Amino acid sequence: MSTILITGGSGYLGRHLASKLRERGRVVIGARNQANLQRAAQSVGVDFVPLDVSNIESVRDAVIDVAPDILIHAAASKFVDLAENQSLECVDVNVVGSQNVARVAIASGVELVVGVSTDKAAPPCANIYGLTKALMERMFTSLDTRGSTRFACVRGGNITWSTGSVLPIWKRMLENHMVIESTGPDMSRFFFSVGEAADLVITAVDNPDLVAGRILACEMKAAEMSRILDIWTTRVGAGWKQIEARPGDQPDQSLIGLSELPSAEVVAIQDRDHYLISPNATHDRPLTQPVSAKTAKQMTDYEIHQILDDQPPEDLW
Repeated sequence: MSTILITGGSGYLGRHLASKLRERGRVVIGARNQANLQRAAQSVGVDFVPLDVSNIESVRDAVIDVAPDILIHAAASKFVDLAENQSLECVDVNVVGSQNVARVAIASGVELVVGVSTDKAAPPCANIYGLTKALMERMFTSLDTRGSTRFACVRGGNITWSTGSVLPIWKRMLENHMVIESTGPDMSRFFFSVGEAADLVITAVDNPDLVAGRILACEMKAAEMSRILDIWTTRVGAGWKQIEARPGDQPDQSLIGLSELPSAEVVAIQDRDHYLISPNATHDRPLTQPVSAKTAKQMTDYEIHQILDDQPPEDLW
C-alpha cells in the first residue's frame, strides 16, 4: 500500500484524485488555504497537511510528516490573465514551487513525482502561465536521470467545471444577467472531464517505467467556444456577446507543438491512444503533424450538451 501526497489537493482536480486513489493506500492532500483544505479533506475522507509549495520549508515539513512514496504535484497558479498581471506570483508557485517539490522529493527519497501540466505549455507558449508550466515540464523530465526519484508530467486541456474556469464563470453570468460575455468566441480549446483528467494522472502513476522522464497526454476532442455559447444560450433562452480579449489569450491551443514532433510518439495504454513526449530525444516513428484544437476531432453537439449537464455542486468549483 502506497502513501500518496497531492499538492494543490484542495482544488477541483486534487479532490477527485484523492477520491479515486484513497482505496490504494493512505492519501494526504496539501494546500496553502487551510480552510478549503480542511473542507476538502473532510468531504473526500482523507488526511491533510498544510503545504505552500512556494515555501521550501513548508514542502519539507509536509514531506517529512507524510513520508510519501508518490507525490502528485497539482498545485499551480493557473489563471492566464492573472499570471500576465501578477507574473511574480505565477513564477513563485509554478516554477519555484515545482523546484522546491523536486528538491525535497529527491532529498527525501520519494519514489515517483508526477507534475500536472497544461496544453498551454506546448510550444509556442503564448503566455506566462504556459511558460511557467513548460519550465516545470522540462525541469521534471530532466531530473529523472539524476537519482532514484522518478519524474514524469501529464499534459491536458481545459478541465470542464474546474475552479475559475470558463463554464462556471459563464453560468454565473447567465444567472445574473442572462447574457454571456465571451473574450474569444472564435477560440478553439481542448476539453476533458475532471474524471478523465484524474485518470490521466493515475495512468502515469501506474506506468512509471513508461512515462518517467517524459510528458504524457491523451487524445482529446476540442470545440470552438462559439459552438458552446450557441448551444448553451439556445437551451436557456439567453444571449451572448463578444468583449475585449484578455492578456495572454490565443485563438488556437496546441497539445503537441511543431518543435515537439521529433520527440513525440503515439502509444496505446489500456486500449486508448496516448502521446508521449521525450524532450531532447527522437523516435523512429515520430508524429508528423502538430496536434491543435483547430485540427483535432471536434466535440459533437451531444457531447457539448453532456458537459453542460455535468455540472457539479458550486462548492466543488
